[in-house]
Amino acid sequence: MQLMKPKSNSISGGCLCGEVKFTFTLPIKWCANCHCTRCQRSHGAGFVTWVGINENQFSLEKGNGVLTWASSSKKSKYGFCSKCGSSILFKSTKWGGEIHITLANLHSSLGIKPQTHAYFDTHVDWLNFDDGLKRIDDPNKKVKN
Repeated sequence: MQLMKPKSNSISGGCLCGEVKFTFTLPIKWCANCHCTRCQRSHGAGFVTWVGINENQFSLEKGNGVLTWASSSKKSKYGFCSKCGSSILFKSTKWGGEIHITLANLHSSLGIKPQTHAYFDTHVDWLNFDDGLKRIDDPNKKVKN
């Protein structure tokens, strides 16, 4: 993955209203568009673009009483601002030790593009994806016989 050299090793971001602010240090592990139905429903969008980092690289700077975590399954939860509703973070035992951050909630560009479409088997049918990115289906999906 090619990453343009940001001005700083520390990247900041936050929610729409500014009540939740965070920083993290580079490098990121990956960047992907997630098409799972949980991401679609929690964001009200066809897909969500995430960056993954090690959890120890992340620091919540503001909003400890405002950042709320909602479970989306036994293994996963989303972090959102309880004031403005911005969905910002994701954690799962599937990716232990990582935290995932919505690319659109960063205050500056990382100079990256997504590497893949994850959970593409549940993508919406009203968007065109002729971008040449690798497409990965849900590895845990049961095949119907």
